Amino acid sequence: MNTARNTAVNTSTNTTVNRRGLLAATAATGLTLAPVNFARAEERPGTGPEGPHRTRTVRGTLPVGSPDYVYLPVEVPRGVAEFAVSYTYGKPPVPPGVQGNALDIGLFDERGTALGGRGFRGWSGGARTAFFVRSDTATPGYLPGPVRPGTWHIALAPYTVAPEGLPYEVTVTLRFGETASTPAPVYPPERARGRGRAWYRGDCHVHSVHSDGRRTPAEVAAAARAAGLDFINSSEHNTTSAHTAWEGLWGDDLLILTGEEITTRNGHVLAVGTDPGVFVDWRYRARDNRFGRYAHQIRRAGGLVVPAHPHATCIGCNWKFGLAEADAVEVWNGPWTPDDEVALAEWDNALVASVQKTDVRNTDVRNTDVRNTDVRNADDGPGRWLPAMGNSDAHREPDRLGHPQTVVLAESLSRRAILAGIRAGRSYLAESADLTLSFAATDGRGGHAGIGERLRAAADAPVTVRLEVSGAAADCTVRLVTDQGVLLTTPLPAAGAGVVEWRTTPAHAAYVRAEVRHPPAVPGLPGAFAALTNPVFLDVAAGTAD
Repeated sequence: MNTARNTAVNTSTNTTVNRRGLLAATAATGLTLAPVNFARAEERPGTGPEGPHRTRTVRGTLPVGSPDYVYLPVEVPRGVAEFAVSYTYGKPPVPPGVQGNALDIGLFDERGTALGGRGFRGWSGGARTAFFVRSDTATPGYLPGPVRPGTWHIALAPYTVAPEGLPYEVTVTLRFGETASTPAPVYPPERARGRGRAWYRGDCHVHSVHSDGRRTPAEVAAAARAAGLDFINSSEHNTTSAHTAWEGLWGDDLLILTGEEITTRNGHVLAVGTDPGVFVDWRYRARDNRFGRYAHQIRRAGGLVVPAHPHATCIGCNWKFGLAEADAVEVWNGPWTPDDEVALAEWDNALVASVQKTDVRNTDVRNTDVRNTDVRNADDGPGRWLPAMGNSDAHREPDRLGHPQTVVLAESLSRRAILAGIRAGRSYLAESADLTLSFAATDGRGGHAGIGERLRAAADAPVTVRLEVSGAAADCTVRLVTDQGVLLTTPLPAAGAGVVEWRTTPAHAAYVRAEVRHPPAVPGLPGAFAALTNPVFLDVAAGTAD
């Protein structure tokens, strides 16, 4: 515990972290500073254009090796209508290759800072230098509600710290007055009109002003419609404040799912389609062995667990929790980059591992209605595989929503049906709504399997794989990929549309997936994606040579 003491109203306190306190806190990845006290009865609130208020300013320095989260307690008295915070921190120059200072910020109310607790009131990361909360409204990223008396905590999160330390200044202003009523939350409906059983286009990784985006929710919804999307997922960094921001923006043509981008120090993960208002904590690392608890929370809330940009190069963005708890994985994030290529290779290796474990010899898959069978989600059973997703991660202009997008075969345009289609892998990824494809395998005896489905046939039975593409660029190339690797490469016709057929057997290919790529920008390396399918699995029938 830091023992710095606070002084009177409108003065400053230095709360430099000492090494003894740092060493005591590091193992728990959290440190609590000395409290800021507003509760002294002898002090009268100041007056001014903004009405009665009290202000405290706290200064300190966080050294290299500071915990991930440093909590500044604030003792809040009765009668407070608004809690406002502003902060700054030093950004000294650093040598090339050395990390400079970056300090994120958030807020917990009198209910405490416990992991997964009820005290969360908002998070803006490094996107804002000031915020406020009060009963009737709050800064985007923060949750409106009463400012009740008790100990609140400002969460300071030193993302990176320069060698000479991170000097900070936090100013807290409490404004007194009548408390307004908190509006009842209005959440998006779980169903839109849709087209019945159809392919629906969506982007499950978008940002607005409720985290580090620059678009308002209205601008996000307009961009989604302009991109030809049928659904989006609200996925702000470490906050649910946007869940109530879509009133009047959904419609018969646009389903809006609620979720979160859980942004830990060891990678980011999307909660896709969770119950509105469900907050998922992010304050842990892989070594803490806590992620499973929060993955289960996402699923209990009806959502999907989708690691985002798993090989991104930004600090803390690379996914280090493994894929055992994932329901799908984002292999394509925004414009195609080399780290997407790495994510694709890792995903394909996982597909190979899944077919190595598969044993469907006692399951007549061809006579099973696989449209209603979740072959992906058997609990750690044979054949468990992770579907691929593609999302834009759009933050601001000129980021394009729907580049890429996940195109899902679903029974309806509803939360439940869309998530079921994603979970089952009945989907493909495309760079825009202009590009459409179909992909399936047939065995010549009436057996048929589409994307994410399984075709069971004799080991040596001829199987025809057929890809039909329209709306691609004229210079695109098709690649068919199996567990052995790329077994067919052929250019599309000049019109950017065409049909590719290829014959194989279940003994030769455990699965087949399709890629549509642009020409390489770098000789010797594959070109960027125009489209990518999830696999069609070819299972060997019982009693035939494997």
